[in-house]
Amino acid sequence: MLKDRVITAILLLAGLLGAVFLLPPLAWLVICAALCGVAAWEWGGLARFERPLRMSTAVVFALSCLMLGYLSGLGSGTLAGTPLLLPLYGISALFWILIVPVWLARKWSLRSPMLASLVGFIVLIPTALALAHLRTVGPWVLLGTMAVVWVADIAAYFSGRAFGRHKLAPDISPGKTWEGAMGAVAAVLLYGIGVLVWLGASQVGGALVIGLALVAWTAISIIGDLFESLLKRQAGIKDSGNILPGHGGILDRIDSLTSTLPIVALASVLLAH
Repeated sequence: MLKDRVITAILLLAGLLGAVFLLPPLAWLVICAALCGVAAWEWGGLARFERPLRMSTAVVFALSCLMLGYLSGLGSGTLAGTPLLLPLYGISALFWILIVPVWLARKWSLRSPMLASLVGFIVLIPTALALAHLRTVGPWVLLGTMAVVWVADIAAYFSGRAFGRHKLAPDISPGKTWEGAMGAVAAVLLYGIGVLVWLGASQVGGALVIGLALVAWTAISIIGDLFESLLKRQAGIKDSGNILPGHGGILDRIDSLTSTLPIVALASVLLAH
């Protein structure tokens, strides 16, 4: 299993780097839409949709992402139309910050196809559009943003394995611990400090604000991870899919990105205007 995970991770990273730096904007948007479609298919599994509804959900989500991205200019590599995406990003941010913590505490479930489709749209469409959007802002912006989540995930895993004693959410994800979460925060802060030093930042006040933002960012990424874990537990499955050997499905790989990328994209639009 470890060998499969390592090989798959290397191939995914190589493919991601090639696509981010080499593909034209429209091709990258198409890939983001395709990923959205595959994730929507897996989402249908979490919601226990019948096969025809899963397929239609995947197609509708992929086409919606492609259409919205094209209308906002992401297919041509321009950011002029990205304010059109503000409502989607704003709804996504409110969902993750205000609703999901309550959802996790009360352990709500996706009781109806209509609710599941609505929540899936809020979770997946802004994430796919944010992938296209942040790459248009700059390839390194997208990779740097994703790297925060990767650092948090890796640090949480190893610090949890080494020091984990107190369960974070035993009824949702028994493997996650408070020690793992603290390790994730520490690693993300070190990553952020390293980036600031590399960029030559020297203002202490600005660094403190960024540090607080990184702590909040790490917390939101953990919430995204726990949210998918809850849905998988309720659906009685271990992984969202099996498309990635050793890693499960697409949703298993982007769970923390669904809660973080749209918020970063939202901040990008607000700061630009």
